[in-house]
Amino acid sequence: MSQAGPKRVAVIGGGITGLACAHRLVELGGESSPFEITLFEAGSRWGGAVGTLTLDGYLIEQGADNFLTDKPWGVDLCHRIGLEDRIIATEEKHRGSLVIRDGKPVPVPEGFVLMAPSKIGPILKTPIFSLQGKLRMAYEYFVPPRIEPDDESVAHFIRRRFGHEVLDRLVQPLVGGIYTADPEKLSLAATLPRFVKMEREHGSLIRAMRLQARAKAAAVRNTDSGARYGLFVAFPNGMSELIDRLVERISPHATLRLNSPIASLAFSSDKYSLTTSDGTTEEFDAVVLTTPAYRTAELVKPIDEPLATALTSIEYASSVVVVSGHRLQDIRHSLDAFGLVVPACEKRNVLAISFSSRKFPDRSPKGEVLLRTFIGGALQPELVNLSDAELEQLARNELHDLLGVTGEPTCLRVVRYPRGMPQYNVGHQARVSVIFERMNAHPRLALAGNAYQGVGIPDCIHSGEQAAMRIQSGCRSHNFESSPNDECSKDE
Repeated sequence: MSQAGPKRVAVIGGGITGLACAHRLVELGGESSPFEITLFEAGSRWGGAVGTLTLDGYLIEQGADNFLTDKPWGVDLCHRIGLEDRIIATEEKHRGSLVIRDGKPVPVPEGFVLMAPSKIGPILKTPIFSLQGKLRMAYEYFVPPRIEPDDESVAHFIRRRFGHEVLDRLVQPLVGGIYTADPEKLSLAATLPRFVKMEREHGSLIRAMRLQARAKAAAVRNTDSGARYGLFVAFPNGMSELIDRLVERISPHATLRLNSPIASLAFSSDKYSLTTSDGTTEEFDAVVLTTPAYRTAELVKPIDEPLATALTSIEYASSVVVVSGHRLQDIRHSLDAFGLVVPACEKRNVLAISFSSRKFPDRSPKGEVLLRTFIGGALQPELVNLSDAELEQLARNELHDLLGVTGEPTCLRVVRYPRGMPQYNVGHQARVSVIFERMNAHPRLALAGNAYQGVGIPDCIHSGEQAAMRIQSGCRSHNFESSPNDECSKDE
């Protein structure tokens, strides 16, 4: 007979992953509430790296300021929690990106998507590449596909197909900036698998991109209405709308604990014991760890040392964002884009600058603009050790040189992300496979977060929800079904 009563589940980490996991457990429980959920967060607020604040009339995102819609899990969650009507798309007027070339902002060629062009004309006209670089790019059409099945770095892939100029001048800042990573180490298969598929299926990325562009254009012509949203979306009052709604939905069905870091985790007598930093110990039937891989390794080491060792193989990079507000009259550049990226070969001290108030409305007071300057990452780790004052001055110097920003900022804030971005280095998928193979021995323990199968908000949501499904399955496999109405329960 199934063991009666709700089963105690601890979710460690109150970022977007932990909240998505707890919410999914609530959904899976339904009215019968087979789970007694406790959500632990070490910090003083929910959301982790995702959080919005208002300062001097600015709407400031401390983490991601949007999420992608081409992965369905973010939009799907918004539907389920009643945020569908709150989703807003990016502004039409300033769509586009810039890249620094010889110290000056230049538009990224229209149709260039991360690593490959879908249009030839803009590539021929751009000053980003030399004539030799453009000819080498055109030769990609005739480069044979790679036969070897093993993983390769993004840098190796681009040099092999397009040559070094495309890598150095465009792909490195575009792709490397997303992951704050070194493209020489970044795994192509783990980060951009669709380009691997393009090469295998079409032989040429240019051929594949042009075919996709034609198919997309045909689809638009044959439909009565456009897409509901654009590729990048957010909320009128910032990304905290998502966090706040999740907390609102979870709180009637779970115990939520802020300022509660977990000191240790143990397993004995079919129960997990969690001890918080204040010395309190509680027992749970199942545990979800959404902490960074290195912290997860510390917690699981007493339970499974090989698992802990595998987790420590995932490296992390640190970064800083300097958020600043400025009067438009103090900026020489027109800021006619959503932001700019900076190639490492330019030898500047910033990775990218996001024009936040150009992307979404009501992010800054009238006549002013909100900028976010990204510093550090895998290629410039030494910069994150600077003081706040030094980082503020560094950002102001770069904004002056690259965009002609003068005068005093109307708003200034430094946001740090120590060891905040997992590095999906070559072989990442194999490392993750080892981790999850070890997890087979622990059916009521789940791992989730951006360290494993995607770093974006939709990826984190999906990871958290998959962890909730794993916990449900693990509890069932140990006769922990508690709802006689559950179609998967059984009498013994």
